[in-house]
Amino acid sequence: MTARLPVFPLTTVLFPGLVLPLHIFEERYRTLIRDLVGRPEGAPREFGVVAIRTGWEVAPAPGRAVPGGGEVTLHEVGCTAELRQVTELDDGGFDIVTVGRRRFRIADVDRASAPYLTAEVQWLPEPTGTDEVTELLAARVISVFRQYLALVRPDEQEVSEQLPEDPTVLSHLVAATAALTVADRQRLLAVDDTATRLRAELRLLNREAALLRQVRAVPVPLSELASPPTPN
Repeated sequence: MTARLPVFPLTTVLFPGLVLPLHIFEERYRTLIRDLVGRPEGAPREFGVVAIRTGWEVAPAPGRAVPGGGEVTLHEVGCTAELRQVTELDDGGFDIVTVGRRRFRIADVDRASAPYLTAEVQWLPEPTGTDEVTELLAARVISVFRQYLALVRPDEQEVSEQLPEDPTVLSHLVAATAALTVADRQRLLAVDDTATRLRAELRLLNREAALLRQVRAVPVPLSELASPPTPN
């Protein structure tokens, strides 16, 4: 099944169930929000969030070069963002709160029919139910994720937060909140099978935890590593 969606390119990856607040300042995306708000009651008010592969979506200031310039290209897999809260600002912009809803794969991008990008998309399947292997993997990910959080957040109270029991929800939360690269997150978003995503997250969490332990082992304050050496 396919559908046509407004598309918002970003330098981040959105996952189902995760909250994404945005400040809307460009006119084309102000138009997008007005179009969504103006839809009939009960109609879906969602747009596709897709991570930028190359290029830069925001137009540069006059006379200023844009890193990796040229036409923006997008990753193939994205996630819809459902409007939950819209606040119109005095300057005509918006502060919005969205929640990730469903994953999709882009079949075709239309850059001409509207002020903003639209795309023909194919909805991706979401697993229903779990099996013993997935449950075991979820338990391992919870254990490793807590160890990772203990390295990131020394405050033990913050580490004791409740994690979701549903393996698919857990896999999305870990992918969105661990300090991963956009490329890592994009690969996780594109995985259709929860068990496969959890296995990948175990590898990534172990990698990140090992890096954090190495940084902790450095016998000088991190602030000193971030500062250029003085001539004295």
